[in-house]
Amino acid sequence: MSFELAVWHEPKPITREHAENVFQTFRHGKPHGASPRPEPGAPRSGEQEPAETHPGVAAFVERVPEAEPLSAAFALVTVDLERADEVAAEVFALAAECGLVCYDPQRGLVHNLSPRGVHPTMEMRTGDGMIVVGPDLQLISDALATMSPQNPFTALVVFGEHFVQTSPEVSGYELEYKDSVRNRMFRTHVPDLEAVQTAFIEYAMGERAFLERHDWRLV
Repeated sequence: MSFELAVWHEPKPITREHAENVFQTFRHGKPHGASPRPEPGAPRSGEQEPAETHPGVAAFVERVPEAEPLSAAFALVTVDLERADEVAAEVFALAAECGLVCYDPQRGLVHNLSPRGVHPTMEMRTGDGMIVVGPDLQLISDALATMSPQNPFTALVVFGEHFVQTSPEVSGYELEYKDSVRNRMFRTHVPDLEAVQTAFIEYAMGERAFLERHDWRLV
């Protein structure tokens, strides 16, 4: 089995659904599902590729041996499944350096260039092996929604300072926060995914309102 990642340029952040359509168009020559309604003034189908030609694609291909340019606007990285975690972390970082979005069709997640949190070295780690340095805020929110028995946790970590992590429970989610400097760990239970997503985004933005909003116990 193989693992694929796709990269191309977008002038602004895109949704997971838009990324899937671009991927399907380049990878298989057809959009996924119904075609989205074009924005006013946008070219009609067939007048241009679904992604813009960008010099970052060629720069990316030069730096990633596993990358294949399918056009001047789109490149595909294919590796054996056992190398997926090793290669993916590098691809996520290099795509951003080259000004490209990166789409992970296995997880259905798109890595946009912005907006990002306030900690440049912050890592997002998931239970299915994904590691992303400096994840964008939409990716954080979307990744939390993919938790499952095969992907049992999500964490945001600023090493040596603090971290927040979560995992699903029968009736909601366990949410933990650790102040690594003081070596104090706090835990609470929240009833729904939206509360977890809000807490993670606040953490990424350097805010701590989630600490006041929930009842925590020291563990």
